[in-house]
Amino acid sequence: MKKKERVEKIQEILEKFYPNPSIPLRHKNPYTLLIAVLLSAQCTDVRVNETTPKLFALAETPEKMAELDVAAIEEEIRPLGLAPRKAKAIKRLSQILVERYDGKVPKNFEDLESLPGVGHKTASVVRTQAFGLPAFPVDTHIHRCANRWRLTRSKTVEKTEKVLKKLFPEEVWGKLHLQIIYFAREHCPARGHDPQRCPICSLS
Repeated sequence: MKKKERVEKIQEILEKFYPNPSIPLRHKNPYTLLIAVLLSAQCTDVRVNETTPKLFALAETPEKMAELDVAAIEEEIRPLGLAPRKAKAIKRLSQILVERYDGKVPKNFEDLESLPGVGHKTASVVRTQAFGLPAFPVDTHIHRCANRWRLTRSKTVEKTEKVLKKLFPEEVWGKLHLQIIYFAREHCPARGHDPQRCPICSLS
């Protein structure tokens, strides 16, 4: 199967399984999505969704979050791991949003990635899921699948992102990101994976 044909087939399968994928992290606006994505580092989305309601009950705007003590933030997010570091990042980025951006989450990569605790993947998620702008967030699930599906032989998520952006049209990047994540969890897991039973890995 040629690369172009494989790409089209993969997209067809993902569309069949997940025609309308929802954003797994619960949020109300760009700010709460930003915080949820930051908290999801080295943690499951399910755990984040169990934890954020209590945090957002205390503060769900940059203005209110900036007024909280780091210790108060840390107490609410302790179950997620890396709580001290994440709490400091949340406090500081909230202050920066108030001081520099009128309490609004910026849309461009440069400004997003300048915020504490916000890397390229987090910025990509916020850009595409909160603002509908072109971005293709690549995490370890997507990186693993892209290699398994013979779309790339990249050793880093950065290279995988570049390859996938060339293979798939810009208008589907955001949706495809979610489709691959759901598919990876349910059909193409890191452990206990049977390639012959996977609808994509089993493609000739």
